[in-house]
Amino acid sequence: MNSKKKAGTPGPLTSEDYYINAQGLMVFTEVYHLKRGYCCGSGCKHCPYPKN
Repeated sequence: MNSKKKAGTPGPLTSEDYYINAQGLMVFTEVYHLKRGYCCGSGCKHCPYPKN
């Protein structure tokens, strides 16, 4: 198994990376997106990157 971290993978999640909303879904924070380093194009609620 490959143990190398992929480029753009922020590592283990911490409490600042996400929260659970009222519907019980995990929502990534702006902090998480900045750690990841790019926009995935999925329209994430807290995406800090410009819309194209």
